[in-house]
Amino acid sequence: MSESRSSLDETTEHHEDRADDSERLHGALLTSSRGQIVLHPSSESYHGLIELLMGEGYNVCVDLCGADHLGNETRVLPSAIEPERFELVVNLLDVSARRRIRIRVQISETNPFVATISDIHPGAEAMERETNDMFGVCFEGHPDPTPILLPDGWEGHPLRKDFAMGRIPVQFKAVEGR
Repeated sequence: MSESRSSLDETTEHHEDRADDSERLHGALLTSSRGQIVLHPSSESYHGLIELLMGEGYNVCVDLCGADHLGNETRVLPSAIEPERFELVVNLLDVSARRRIRIRVQISETNPFVATISDIHPGAEAMERETNDMFGVCFEGHPDPTPILLPDGWEGHPLRKDFAMGRIPVQFKAVEGR
């Protein structure tokens, strides 16, 4: 465990804000962004990576969210990573060692499925449901995949960039004297 921590610390110092490195940690490509380690696993190896990181002390899932990169050609990814329309971003925290790590998983538009991590981090359950509601990313093995933010019968995913914005007519009341 201490060997992993020292290798993580050394990696952070040597690869500041680079996205073309071929260095790996637990099989995932490793980069750094603003001093934080960023791992880029495949969607198939994502769950296993989260388990390994839990064993290394990253026992708090601070944040899990989706991103739609439709039409965004400016994001920085390692050259070996094929950009997809959707991305899952997870931030983990090791409280005892006071360190953070970010996980970025590319999610295919045609097959937007990834394994749930709610069995490892129970607090991620609601965040996964929100990501499913807003982006349509499905979490395989999730204990309660029902919508959490949207009403029953809602069609579509509001944070997708191609989601048509609806219009609600606003009725103004006439003011006397104007």
